[in-house]
Parts: sequence; structure tokens; C-alpha cells
Amino acid sequence: MLIRMDPRADAPLFAQIAASVRAEIAAGRLRAGERLPSAKQIAPSLGVNLHTVLHAYQELRDEGLIELRRGRGAVVTDAATRVAELRAELADLVARAADAGIGPDTLAALIADLAPAPSATAPEPQERPTP
Repeated sequence: MLIRMDPRADAPLFAQIAASVRAEIAAGRLRAGERLPSAKQIAPSLGVNLHTVLHAYQELRDEGLIELRRGRGAVVTDAATRVAELRAELADLVARAADAGIGPDTLAALIADLAPAPSATAPEPQERPTP
């Protein structure tokens, strides 16, 4: 798995790390059941704080894309399969739109218009056991 980030970018580092993992899942390079490298492995290789990686992993967990399991680390959920399938369907839609002369901005506006409000689709936060 290759995690890409740019320390000079405006986006926070944790958000870039999460986006990179999301892209790997969407492209099908990370599949359900696969383990992600530990935060302790990733942090020094990227030159970031351990908590930055943990923040990214927590965001992915809150989205339902990974599970954080004590002793097993971060594991990609079954949602990865659905994301990869959706990406393929979207690729077809983008091609059909281009054939019809519909540009990316118009297509994005159509999708945004049809999408439910973010609060309606956000997964329920998972409770964490108290120590």
C-alpha cells in the first residue's frame, strides 16, 4: 500500500492519509479483510506523528471503511467491496456523460443535487470502551 501526502498542501496531514487509504480501497488495491500497516509503522515512514496516523485511521473507522481491532490492528471492512464496485459504476457514468457532452462540473452538480444531506448518510459513531 502506498500512502501519498504533501506536507505543503492545505489539507491536514491526517485527512491526506485517510484520502490516500480511501483511494486504495476505491481502486480495489485494498480489499475486505486486509490489514493496514500499523500506525507505528506508517508514522516514521511518512515523517509524521503517531497520533496523525491514528486520527486518519479513526476517521476511516467512523466512515465504516476499516475496523480497529485490539491485537489485530486496522482491518478493511466489507464496505471496501461496495466502494470499489461503486467506483466502477461511476467510471461508466462519467464516460456516458462525456459521450453526451456533459462536463465534470455539470455531472458533479447533478450528483450533489441527488445526494442526501451528509448528516443523513453519516454512519453512527462507534462507542469506545472506557478504560
